[in-house]
Amino acid sequence: MSNLAFVFPGQGSQRVGMGQDWRDKTAIGRQRFEEADAVLGRPISQICFEGSENELKDTHNTQPALFIHSAIVFDALQAKGITPRVVAGHSLGEYSALYAAGVFDFATGLRLVQTRAELMAACAVQHPGAMAAVLGLDEKPLQIICEAADGVCGIANYNSPGQLVISGEEAAVKQVCDQAREAGAKRALILPVSGAFHSPLMQSAADKMRAALDRANLQPPNCSFINNADAQAMIGVEAIKDSLARQITSPVRWIAAMKMILDAKPDAVIEAGAGKVLCGLFKRMENAPSLINCDRVENIDFELG
Repeated sequence: MSNLAFVFPGQGSQRVGMGQDWRDKTAIGRQRFEEADAVLGRPISQICFEGSENELKDTHNTQPALFIHSAIVFDALQAKGITPRVVAGHSLGEYSALYAAGVFDFATGLRLVQTRAELMAACAVQHPGAMAAVLGLDEKPLQIICEAADGVCGIANYNSPGQLVISGEEAAVKQVCDQAREAGAKRALILPVSGAFHSPLMQSAADKMRAALDRANLQPPNCSFINNADAQAMIGVEAIKDSLARQITSPVRWIAAMKMILDAKPDAVIEAGAGKVLCGLFKRMENAPSLINCDRVENIDFELG
């Protein structure tokens, strides 16, 4: 079996203790966490293993922690000869997907992720906002409600049919939640995040991230990479850099990305990293293939039929 899709999680999949089994039981886990502590100049490994939940939820920590974990899982799978034909990542997970596609090395990816986290956290302080999950309402009516809101609010994540996330100014997000419930949404819940990610309120972070990406050394992907902002396969380095900058203010078009992956008829979709959120989203899609979650060390001991 060689037609495999690898997908990589984003914020929300982190947990205290993440990656400790990889550090304790594998050489690549020890190597990557030691390298990460050195690159970042702070004990990110200790935050992953022993930090408080609030500490790990801090964007400054969450994003590099998830990238490190996903990179270790990918490295372990690759060492077993299990490699992807197509990769995609949800929001922050795009950087893990690009690492898996050989676009940059571990240290380069980690530095970019840390820059992204710092810029987004700073932007959230400068331009406060909110995000909310809206369940059970279709895209079109929710979009109409967002456009009519008194303030900035738009769809930020197209996660799966019936599961959307909105982002924008706090008052506008609350207004849209109320109107979404009136329009038939089953639930509309404010999320515990520190800013209005994937919204125009993140524009200054996107601009500064573009400058950081322009300085980075990237290579063309060695497999198909499907981006978030457009849900398109991208091969050009400059196009990928532009996409990563736009991604900070653009919606995560994950439904369209999943459809592209399914159109490639993979034998299996492997979620490489913390949690199993993305496997759960794929289960909502028609004709989903075999789904394999690789979070802990024992998860990679599977047989491909």
